[in-house]
Amino acid sequence: MRGLDPAIGNGQAGREQRNPGMTLPFTCEKSPASGSRGVVVANAPLGTMAGSEMLAIGGNAVDAAVAALLTLTVVEPMMVGIAGGGIAHLRLADGRHVVIDALSVAGQGARADMFTPVSDLPDAYMETEGRRNRVGPSAVAVPGNLRGWFLMQQRYGRLPWADVVEPAIRAAARGFAVSPYLHGAILEHRADLCTDPEMARMFLPDGVPLQPGARLVMGDYAESLRLIQSQGDAALHGGDLGRALADQLAAGGGHVTLDDLTAARAVQRQAILGTYRGHTIAGPPPPASSGVHVVQMLNMLEAYDLRGMGFGSPDSMDLMARTIALAFEDRRQASGDPDFVDVPVERFTDKNYARQRMEQRAGTGGPVVHESRDTTHVTVADADGTIVSATHTINGLWGACFMVPGTGIIPNNYMLNYDPRPGRALSVAPGKRVPTSMAPMIVLRDGRPVFALGLPGAVRIFPSAMQAIVNLIDHGMTLQQAVEAPRLWTEGHHLELEPGLAAQADAMRARGHDVRLVKTIGGGMNAIAFAPDGTMTGAACWRADGTVMAQGGGLARPGIRFMI
Repeated sequence: MRGLDPAIGNGQAGREQRNPGMTLPFTCEKSPASGSRGVVVANAPLGTMAGSEMLAIGGNAVDAAVAALLTLTVVEPMMVGIAGGGIAHLRLADGRHVVIDALSVAGQGARADMFTPVSDLPDAYMETEGRRNRVGPSAVAVPGNLRGWFLMQQRYGRLPWADVVEPAIRAAARGFAVSPYLHGAILEHRADLCTDPEMARMFLPDGVPLQPGARLVMGDYAESLRLIQSQGDAALHGGDLGRALADQLAAGGGHVTLDDLTAARAVQRQAILGTYRGHTIAGPPPPASSGVHVVQMLNMLEAYDLRGMGFGSPDSMDLMARTIALAFEDRRQASGDPDFVDVPVERFTDKNYARQRMEQRAGTGGPVVHESRDTTHVTVADADGTIVSATHTINGLWGACFMVPGTGIIPNNYMLNYDPRPGRALSVAPGKRVPTSMAPMIVLRDGRPVFALGLPGAVRIFPSAMQAIVNLIDHGMTLQQAVEAPRLWTEGHHLELEPGLAAQADAMRARGHDVRLVKTIGGGMNAIAFAPDGTMTGAACWRADGTVMAQGGGLARPGIRFMI
């Protein structure tokens, strides 16, 4: 195998072309930003601004990430909310990795046979009669987001909780301009939104979808955030907001109760660690499948000269597709909540096992499990060495497609992620956490962080995160190139290609792939790269409203003051 180029992984990503001789089949649409005092990257400008504000007033990356996420519940209400779930991966200043599992769980009243499947065909495998696991109170699982955000901020943040919530209150109470991205999300689910009076009033006044540039004020939600500001997560998990949510769910046939909300807990877990070409790869453990299978896929690829093959070549694409399909085969065999499913983490992440798997042919795939493509992600780093990579959601676009009256809260539809058939690894069970492909990843070299990244996109998340890591380490791309690069994806049934790889469609068909050309694979990736001199560079891709804010400069030199 060809030796690793010494420039690869040297921490210079995003500051200069790391592989000047490389020709790429795409052009970047956005620009990165660099600074030494901190970087915030979120998938909406006001979210990024909220996080940057926290850094400016003395907060750390945890304060910034939570402020950004809370503000995203306002400006990206279709993607994320306090009644959703997700995962945050923290790299603390002392070098520890902490994963905050704030995923949703099935309530104590949930049953394995609570939904009736309508088809065993792969593309409709998760669908049920009446769409009861997708829309309405029956689709709602016990949320975890607010629990997780409060836990991480109280344990690892610096600022008072009230300060961290303030930017979200400001955005909701004063209003903000509707983006084309938000407008498109309203159009996409117009029929479902129109069936709920609260959603229709907010997002389709007089039956007309809010237009780009229109000002959206969320007064009820601002009041809910003020309760959260004063009461913390107890406002939802046992308090007035929780009672309002539980009452609405009970009236509509949901199974989640106030007792479920009160008992909900975020779990602190240890990261999965692997190695790839001299780098340490850190990601979340089960119930997330990403840490395990990103490490597994990189182990599979390590024996091959990907750089020599070239980015976007038929050889490298075919190898990548085979690797992803094999990882999905293992994921289908054992994935999910480790309290309910035995996930053989050591075997899946073993390099010898990876070599054995690459000697086998991938099958044609199995049932297509559902996860939401509609999620958000933030990546934050501060000058003291704390990093947060966090992915959070209400699952489907607009969650369960209704709003709790008087609160502005849009609940999740996480019951859609469970297998609606009894007796399966991902079947519904009381207290079981939902499966997820969320991949908030951090890459290190010689014990020092070099990259942190993540993205939305359901089952396309962790293969996309793996491809970005390969882009950085093997192909020597800049950070901006790595997050914007076109992606491919397969679960074994067919091979999806983004437009930047469409020129290779015939070559991939000739290799036996059932090719489908798609607009996007996964969502808006954002990332931060870390240079040896302390400079941090943030980048966001074209697939979302991702925005970067970097802080440079700093306080006056010690001892300096004004004299008159």
